[in-house]
Amino acid sequence: MEITKQCMLTGDTNTMDIPVTQDQLDGWTNGMLIQEAMPNLTAEHREFIMTGTTPEVWTKNFSEVEE
Repeated sequence: MEITKQCMLTGDTNTMDIPVTQDQLDGWTNGMLIQEAMPNLTAEHREFIMTGTTPEVWTKNFSEVEE
């Protein structure tokens, strides 16, 4: 399913094709933990659904700097 979200970090609108069903989305929006509603998804896919943050933006903003 193609999901379009606005990234809460950059404000950009992004679309990602995620293997999720409407029933899974409904379970999450009705109070299930996203990990329980969508156990088949990667952490990156779940993060995108929750915040609109792509893996690239996440890495750019939250990866550790090596010294």
